[in-house]
Parts: sequence; C-alpha cells; structure tokens
Amino acid sequence: MAVTSFEEVQALLPQALEANRPGSAVDHVVVALPSYSLGESLLSHYADRIPALEHRYLVSQLVLHRLPRCHVVFVSSRLPDAEVVDYYASLRTNGDTKSRFHALETGGDTSRPVAAVLLEQPEMLQRIRDLIGNRPALIEPWNVTEAEVEVALALGVPINGTDPALRNLGFKSEGRRLFRSAGVPIPVGVEDVRSASDVLSAIARIRRIQPGTNAVIVKHDDSGSGDGNVTLDLREPDIAERLRALPDWYTRDLESGGVVEERVTGTQFTSPSAQIDIVPGGNVVVLSTHDQVLGGPDNQVYMGCRFPADPAYAADLARYATAVGHQLAERGVIGRVAVDFAATRDWSGRWSLYALEVNLRKGGTTHPYTTLRSLLPGRYDAEAARWVVHEGDMTRVYSATDNLVDAAWTGLPPAEAIRAVADAGLQFDERTGTGVVLHMLPGLAIDGRLGLTAIGRDPAHADELHRATERAIDAAAKHSTSRPEGQYGER
Repeated sequence: MAVTSFEEVQALLPQALEANRPGSAVDHVVVALPSYSLGESLLSHYADRIPALEHRYLVSQLVLHRLPRCHVVFVSSRLPDAEVVDYYASLRTNGDTKSRFHALETGGDTSRPVAAVLLEQPEMLQRIRDLIGNRPALIEPWNVTEAEVEVALALGVPINGTDPALRNLGFKSEGRRLFRSAGVPIPVGVEDVRSASDVLSAIARIRRIQPGTNAVIVKHDDSGSGDGNVTLDLREPDIAERLRALPDWYTRDLESGGVVEERVTGTQFTSPSAQIDIVPGGNVVVLSTHDQVLGGPDNQVYMGCRFPADPAYAADLARYATAVGHQLAERGVIGRVAVDFAATRDWSGRWSLYALEVNLRKGGTTHPYTTLRSLLPGRYDAEAARWVVHEGDMTRVYSATDNLVDAAWTGLPPAEAIRAVADAGLQFDERTGTGVVLHMLPGLAIDGRLGLTAIGRDPAHADELHRATERAIDAAAKHSTSRPEGQYGER
C-alpha cells in the first residue's frame, strides 16, 4: 500500500521485525543502509574513510547464515570486492547466502551521506523496490536523519530506528538529564554550555561541588566517537588561554551546545558500554556489554572493544542501561541504542560506574556483536556477563578493533589479507567456534587500515588471535608483489 507519512510507514515495522527473527518462515528483506549522516565537521574529518566505515556493515551478510528466509540489500557508496563477498559467504556452510545478498553502489562524493545521494537516484530506488517486491522489509540504518526518513518514504519501508525529531535525546546535555531521571549515576558536570565563558563558569561550579577535581572534559552535544571532546588539565596556569587556542571549528560547534564534566579517576579506569534494543511497544532488551578501547588525543577516541565487559560491573551496566532504555522508550525511541559509561576502581577495589552518553544509532560495538550473533547464535546472559551459544552450550568472547593500521600495509589487496589470515589458521572456523573475521577492508587502500573481530574461548585466547592476525597481515604486506615496489618499510 502507498504511504504518505513517516508514522504510516513506521506502522509496518512490527510485522517486518517479526519476520526478521530466528525460526521465521516468512521471506523478508533487510535494507542495510550504513549512511553516515553526520555534522559537517565530523563528516569532513572522515570523508576519505567513509567507504571503509560503510563496509564495516558488510557483516550484515553474515545474518543470512542465521536467518534462512532473509534477503539483504546492502547500499553503500562503493561496491565491495567480489572476493570480500565470497569471504563472508564462506565462513559458514549452512546454505547458499550469496544468492540472498545484493550489493548496490550509489557512487558520488563520499563526503555526502549515502542516503542523500540515493534520494537523487530514482533508478536505484526502483531497483531496491524491485528487490523487495511484496515481501515485508525494514531498513537497518547507521543513524536516522531526515534523509533516511525520505528514503523510507520513497521505498514505503519502515526504519528500525528513532524518528529524527527525537535526535536531541542523544545529545550530551539531554543524556545527563535522562540519566538523572533514570536514577543512574553521572559525573559532576554542567549541561548546555555554549561558549568559553560558559566553560569557565562550569569549571568553577564543578570545583565548588568537587574541590579535588584535576581535569574536566568539554564535549559537544552533537558528536560521536570522542571527536567533540577536549580535556582540560585544571592544574595548568591559564585555562582561559587554552580555550582561546581551540580550533575555530570546535568553538563554532560548541555554540550549538555542550557539557563540561569532571574527568573521573581512580586506581583503575575503563570505558564500558551497554548495547540495548528497544522494540515497538517499549520492551528493552540488553544485547551486550563491552569494555571499549580508547586512544588518540587524551584517550577520547574509540579504537575497539572487548566483549563482554568486566564481570565486576557488567551486571550493573545492564541494569543501568535498561533503566535508561525505559526512559527512552517512554519518549518514543526504538531500535538500537548504546549507553557509554566510565568505570573507576578505588583503593579498596570497589568499582563505580558513571553514565556518559546515549547513542541513538549503530556504533563501533555493533558490527562485532553482529558477527558473533550471526556466526554463533546464542544469547547474552546479562547477570553472568557471558555469551551462551545455543549449539553445544559453550561460551565465547571477542576482541575487536576498527583501527588495525600500519602505513606499510597501504595498497595491500583485501584478498591477500584474507588469504594471509586463512593460511595462518586464524580464520573463523565454525567447527571450533573460534577465529578471526576481518572487516573494513577498503581501508587498506586508503591508509593501511582494517578491522577485525577475534572470537575466542576466553579473553586471553581472543587477544592472542588478535595479535597473531596483526603478525600475519604484516608478513603478507612485506612479501606482497601486488603493491608498489619499495612501499613496505616506509613507516
């Protein structure tokens, strides 16, 4: 039937989600739309890496191993290599998945979101309609903006995500208010700062409440992956001068809003997160917990993750995330949500958790979790903090990264990286339920970067698989004859 409003098209979502469950006998379609609809400054920062980031979600092809009545239409700015499609299809042997996977390329300027480019291509939209036919379908987006809504209306297909009218619920200031409403602990801080003067006033207030604070973090309301974060050491003599030295783009984006928070500390510090799913009707499901690996300036940039989070606090993470999820559900949020935390340990060994932000979108922990769930179907036991595999009643963990990078690997063909991992005996093996799955392979051509999910029996095993993969790819790059002569070693 023809739909004329987003509300009407979203009314089709429960039926599509019901079809998209294990055991379903209904043929259906998932449109994977990794459209990075970001603010201008963030998008320009990632522009050359956007195709590689989009291809993280090629792991959606792995869903076909778990759901035999599902078809996936993957829409990105660049087509994946045929060898990469074959690679994902080969990781399990239960049926032909390639015939149910359709990759489409929008092309165009990668500094623009795929959804925006797709809207300018009526023939491509019709191609997607033809692939869907009369079957139930849903769009799995990276995030939801007006462009993704327009795609949903053009296709007559619902989005498993939140109406962009609610996007401010994912802003840092609004997140702090949500956490208070949910009774979830947060760092001492101030919301709705918009200028250097506001930052200085916020610092003064934090010091009054928490006199021992040595550092604060200034965060843009609308930012992700730590890109809008700046740490200020309050022991420095002139904080005002440091603020004046911030880049113009940073102060300009801060005018749209931000927060200032104490930088919580302890004898040990980690950055865990919890991933939840909010389904139509308001039910909240905890999918996973992770300890995030941070890097970059001031350790504020997401680099990777380990699953599950430390059992010392993983159950509390799940409880807090569930409380936040109910707050969000009451406000109309649906789909995938991640809640980020800080965890600190004091001299007595006691852990404390502080909620930091809400992400109303897919994130860096989404594709590793999708990989595990698709290759080793099971459930996350939130109280015990473990993944219980349905077949064999075994447990599994993983170590994942989007930033396995070496300039000396630049230009290594994805097929050679895949072959190197397989030849080293590291590729995921469905018989043992362990091994490595690669992703983000177009990054090799850009700056020698790729990602991986190393699934192991325990954390030590996953870490060893991770390290061994790095060694295998390094050796492949060193001996490759497919790259410009002399490139290896120019580090």
